Amino acid sequence: MFHNITFNYQSILDYFDNRITNDSAESFNAKIKAFRCKLREVRNVDFCLIRLNTLFA
Repeated sequence: MFHNITFNYQSILDYFDNRITNDSAESFNAKIKAFRCKLREVRNVDFCLIRLNTLFA
C-alpha cells in the first residue's frame, strides 16, 4: 500500500491541487475494450483502427 502512494505521489497531489484526474483516459480505455470485445474476429485491422478512430476520436 505504501509503495503505491509513493509511486503515485505526484498524481495524488495534482488531484488535490488542481482537481485533475485521469477519468477521461480510463473511460476511453473502457470504450476500446468494449469495442474489441464486439469485434473479436476482425480480419481487416486497418479498417478496425479507422472505425475506432471515427467512433471515439
